[in-house]
Amino acid sequence: MKRLHVHVAVHDLEQSIRFYKALFDAEPTLTRGDYAKWQLEDPRVNFAISKRGAKTGLDHLGIQAEDEGELGALRSQLAQADVAILDEKNATCC
Repeated sequence: MKRLHVHVAVHDLEQSIRFYKALFDAEPTLTRGDYAKWQLEDPRVNFAISKRGAKTGLDHLGIQAEDEGELGALRSQLAQADVAILDEKNATCC
């Protein structure tokens, strides 16, 4: 099953973790020095925050696919939109 991936660059990681813990009513699934991630089921999203961005705000969006079949279907759908597509096969998201 596919999952939306959202990555937001933040100014204050600790304050942002407190905010998103309250918003999602959940602890982060993973935290590392400058990064935190929630792998949520409702809504089905991989939501990450970090201090890695050059400026705060939306850093990137994506669709996380669980297998090659899902990825191929997404690629076919997006090809109809005539937009640039960047495959990141075998990517490991933190």
